[in-house]
Amino acid sequence: MKRIVEPEVMDTAEAAEAYDAMGHGEVDQAFVDRVIALGANKGHFLDVGTGPAQIPIILAQHCPFIHITAIDLSEEMLKIARQHVEDAELTDRITLELVDAKILPYPDNTFDGLISNSIVHHVHDALTALQEMGRVVKPDGPILIRDLIRPKTPADAQSFVDRYAADDTPEQQKLYYDSFLAAFTLAEVNQMLSQMDMPNAVVVQSTDRHWSIEREA
Repeated sequence: MKRIVEPEVMDTAEAAEAYDAMGHGEVDQAFVDRVIALGANKGHFLDVGTGPAQIPIILAQHCPFIHITAIDLSEEMLKIARQHVEDAELTDRITLELVDAKILPYPDNTFDGLISNSIVHHVHDALTALQEMGRVVKPDGPILIRDLIRPKTPADAQSFVDRYAADDTPEQQKLYYDSFLAAFTLAEVNQMLSQMDMPNAVVVQSTDRHWSIEREA
């Protein structure tokens, strides 16, 4: 199945609110658990494509010595994220910024660690964004970049939607389905990793529907 690109930005309040309302809790917790297992403990982390900032909030709650710069290209997403961060009383440790992942405005080797969840399939020039992520993280910092795997057929994509989003609204189910069609295969991610400066990072299939680029601290 060929990749069908999604819009790069969820730039409407309706789309951002629909995404925020989806049941991410278990997946987000598993993501944070893996980041900690890779050595996240303290320092300044970058979260690329933070969306409603659910993951940095969980990470900050688990790791009191981590500060996070969380970026997104959607102002509508950041509006929701700001409210979540304020409600969690973490404005002193989570900084939200409107930033394009393809042009990160940070010097080389700025961050002690890097995380990114379910954003790569949105980016039209994903390789450039991934290369930028590798540039700004320190060479010994933990990394977890995770996204969906593109299935072999549209029917397979629909099967994942039926399995994991059965209780969601039709709009939320369509967002999930479209994300599968826009995602990358494991082979494509490995090819991109070979063109990135991210030493000791590896590509793994982390669930039945996710790939991850991981690096242990």
